[in-house]
Amino acid sequence: MRYLVTGGTGFIGSNFIRYLLESHTDAMVVNLDLLTYAGNPENLADVQDNSRYAFIHGDIADASLVEKVISEESPDVLLNFAAESHVDRSILDCAPFVRTNFVGVQVLLEAALRHKIPRSVQVSTDEVYGSLGPEGKFTEDSPLRPNNPYAATKAAADLMVQAFHHTYGLPAIITRSSNNFGPYQSPEKFIPLFATNAMEDAPLPLYGDGKQVRDWIFVRDNCAAIDLVATQGEIGKVYNISASCEMQNIEVAELILEIIGKPRSLIKFVEDRPGHDRRYALNAANITGLGWKPELSFHHRLRETIAWYSENQSWWRRVKSGEYRSYYEKQYGKRLE
Repeated sequence: MRYLVTGGTGFIGSNFIRYLLESHTDAMVVNLDLLTYAGNPENLADVQDNSRYAFIHGDIADASLVEKVISEESPDVLLNFAAESHVDRSILDCAPFVRTNFVGVQVLLEAALRHKIPRSVQVSTDEVYGSLGPEGKFTEDSPLRPNNPYAATKAAADLMVQAFHHTYGLPAIITRSSNNFGPYQSPEKFIPLFATNAMEDAPLPLYGDGKQVRDWIFVRDNCAAIDLVATQGEIGKVYNISASCEMQNIEVAELILEIIGKPRSLIKFVEDRPGHDRRYALNAANITGLGWKPELSFHHRLRETIAWYSENQSWWRRVKSGEYRSYYEKQYGKRLE
């Protein structure tokens, strides 16, 4: 089977490509990626010489390039992981998010329709639902109420996917996962930010009171679920993907420090970000109905993840240099004063 994966050098995309090549001996994978700051070729250094893998440098919002790639590769499945994905960055400047997360999706959908790609999967997020109260969980039928620019662009893309399915009959599916964590995640994100800062004895900037609740899932578990949806999911359906692991941010911060062996005094409560959603939680009955379930517990996977960052310090130290330092100072400098 031939797969076209967009955004494959990013965090979830690179883990998915590795999962595909390991799990399907007949999988041929083409990775189309623009290599923005979030796309790191090092994430796939171990597969770059694999005869079943090919990389193409390019922008999903470039209609002529997308047309050329799909014409030449004739994929059986298109999976879109390409996205600007960091909420904090979307608050600072949302223009790149609109271009990639919405315009890029529109370009992919039109090309998929023209070339009659048998299955297209839009990889989305639980943040499209907005903030949840203290009880209950979001289902796939919950209204979309995004509260930040990143979530708004992802919600808009989801609606466009559904419109292409209902209007033109495009065979498309949407996945919405909870918060991912694991190897190769940029240290601008919560768990790797706190883990790597702790390793450097740097402060852990915790927004507000730290009691925001997130629903965590290990990235490889999400990859297995997306793969299942790509091959067995019902066309036109949305699949929430969750390991049903709700934890307050402060609980995760304290657990990270405990695992690394650093003092709680490294936690620094800072001014909350605008529009910060209080709680996310997903009902994942649709995906579990396909036979999926997470392999191991959050605590086990968190220890594995921290061990990976400890063993791959050269990787994240390179990521934390250059442009990252400018972003970090802009986002946290005044907050940490």
